[in-house]
Amino acid sequence: MPIHVDHDERRQKIVNAAVRVLGDAGFANFTLRAVSDRLGGSVTVVTHYFPSREALLTRMIEQTLEDARTVQTGLTAIEDPHDRLEAVVRYFLPIDDEAMAIERARVALVSHRNVEPAIEEYLTRMEPGMRNLIRTAIRDFISPYEMEATVDLIRLWTSGVVLSAIEHPELWTPERQTEALHHFMRLMEFPVTAA
Repeated sequence: MPIHVDHDERRQKIVNAAVRVLGDAGFANFTLRAVSDRLGGSVTVVTHYFPSREALLTRMIEQTLEDARTVQTGLTAIEDPHDRLEAVVRYFLPIDDEAMAIERARVALVSHRNVEPAIEEYLTRMEPGMRNLIRTAIRDFISPYEMEATVDLIRLWTSGVVLSAIEHPELWTPERQTEALHHFMRLMEFPVTAA
């Protein structure tokens, strides 16, 4: 009897392994062999779905952007403006293992933005999406005149936590990130403006 393989599930496992390899080993060591080793199989398991590193990188980037759009849709639907803002800021933090892996991979890509066109496109698309999500989260709090400065402040704060957590994961545990988030939210507490 033939073995049934769920090809979508297999592709997803490969992409997940690729994110981990990129985040753990860096872009220079991001190879199809490294991904197959992470999966515990032959490199042909990867090349059956992704014939080149560039194809895998492209799919990994597409998947990250698709996942971000899905999560962002849910975040913008949160009705309470304070809850929405906290959920958005939390979303940017590497509070769990999956978020940490994604952020480590994203940081690994940054220094190679001029090497691979797909990386440049990804970073070019990701930042405006993140900033738009923050705008949506703070729209009930901020006047148009203060909007961009506040978006900058939130992006700088979240980026700082991400880099700190990557550099010192032993210090920036999920609990510490959550405590910092709550303190940041108290500092950023805004009255809701009349619509």
